[in-house]
Amino acid sequence: MKTILTIFLLILSNTFMTLAWYGHLKFHEWKWSSKLGLISVILISWGIALFEYCFQVPANRIGFKENGGPFTLWQLKVIQEVITLVVFTAFTLLAFKTETLRINHLIGFGFLVLAVYFIFKK
Repeated sequence: MKTILTIFLLILSNTFMTLAWYGHLKFHEWKWSSKLGLISVILISWGIALFEYCFQVPANRIGFKENGGPFTLWQLKVIQEVITLVVFTAFTLLAFKTETLRINHLIGFGFLVLAVYFIFKK
């Protein structure tokens, strides 16, 4: 149960962080945001990132082996990185129609999956 909860919280966390980091790049398409300056965009992104922390911190506390969870610190980090790429890829393909997923991206992702394999290998 802690494994599933940890991964679910990491997915939520990364969804908010991706929105905070890259969502503002779509602001120009929305009328309400046309006059926002950089400081306003930063503050909005910080507000979104707050939710990222609300999920990331519990995910790490629940998932960390020394707190009774199933994962080492190394494993948590690699899981988080792979989730970040999956969330980022979905966001990019849905929100940025001019971006394409290419074979070199898939090869790079494959190497990250190999990283997960080696991190979990005893």
